[in-house]
Amino acid sequence: MKIEQIKINFVRLPLEEPLVGAPYMPGMLREFFTVRIRTDQGIEGIGVTTFGGKLVRALGAAIEDFGELIKGDDPLRTEHVTAKLRAASVSCGSGIAMLAISAIDTALWDIRGKAFGVPLAQLLGGSRDKVPAYASGALTRTTPNDKLQRAAFALVEKGYRRVKTQMAVEGFTPAQEIERIRLVRDAVGPDVNLMVDINQRWSVAEAISIGRRVEELGLGWLEDPTTCDDYQGHAKIADALATPICAGEYLWGIEPHRQAMSHHAIDITMIDLLRVGGVTQWMKVAGMAEAFNKPVASHLLPEIHVHLVAAIPNGLVVEYMPWTRRLFDDPPMPVNGEIAVPSGPGLGLKFAPDLFEKYGGD
Repeated sequence: MKIEQIKINFVRLPLEEPLVGAPYMPGMLREFFTVRIRTDQGIEGIGVTTFGGKLVRALGAAIEDFGELIKGDDPLRTEHVTAKLRAASVSCGSGIAMLAISAIDTALWDIRGKAFGVPLAQLLGGSRDKVPAYASGALTRTTPNDKLQRAAFALVEKGYRRVKTQMAVEGFTPAQEIERIRLVRDAVGPDVNLMVDINQRWSVAEAISIGRRVEELGLGWLEDPTTCDDYQGHAKIADALATPICAGEYLWGIEPHRQAMSHHAIDITMIDLLRVGGVTQWMKVAGMAEAFNKPVASHLLPEIHVHLVAAIPNGLVVEYMPWTRRLFDDPPMPVNGEIAVPSGPGLGLKFAPDLFEKYGGD
């Protein structure tokens, strides 16, 4: 089997928060590149990537150049193909090159699943056929307190037993931060797993000080409390708090994850499919996390991540951020806080039939 053709499309989706109709998050991702790789045997694999910045055209060019480079290669030799692409871009590091490789690598795994006639989760290990999902993106730091409580309660009414909100609100004092998170805990009740994302906005001292003052709320985790590559700082926070520390979404490739784990900087590993380098690299980090006795959570792209979290024994939870749902025809959706693995071969996904006509861009 050989790679015969690669097609990419640029898609700009509408700004929306579909879980509870909350105001959309500033800076939310809405521009995507879709990738379709076709083989000489007629099998087509799909992938997706995004940048969310001003260099989006550069990302498109990177995918096109990589696509030309791998024409004629065997799509089942994923390690060979992705190593070839990493070697071709070694002088420019991660960033755009990694995002482009991720989309191609994911499409290759979709081809592999279709070639063998099994879902990707089963191909990778098949630990489960459904996994827990938490509601994300509806409880943002820009949402007023009164609307935040209503939105949090609405998520619980929809069956979510795990929800995530944000702290580190601009202009808030620590006392205001603590009062705000108490309001959310009151809204969801004591039995809901309430997680909090800081998005790297606190210093180490702030994370420890505020983190200690909210420990009585029984939070599921504090996510990215300080700068992502401050492994020593994260280790200090993790050592000082009983609340688990979750991090990893901002790390590119597999080596930074090794640093985070070897420094004992995290309790829960979060892996971003696009930044880590696709399915191939995602599974390596998940295996590394298992060796360090760490559970794994996903970041964005729940339609694909459901396969990966379900495949591994240490898969903890899928982040259900529905920013990519419009890309796909009949995508998997959470039901009572769980999301089922698509049963079709490969990713079990198809791009929405009117996607490019409706949302296609230049």
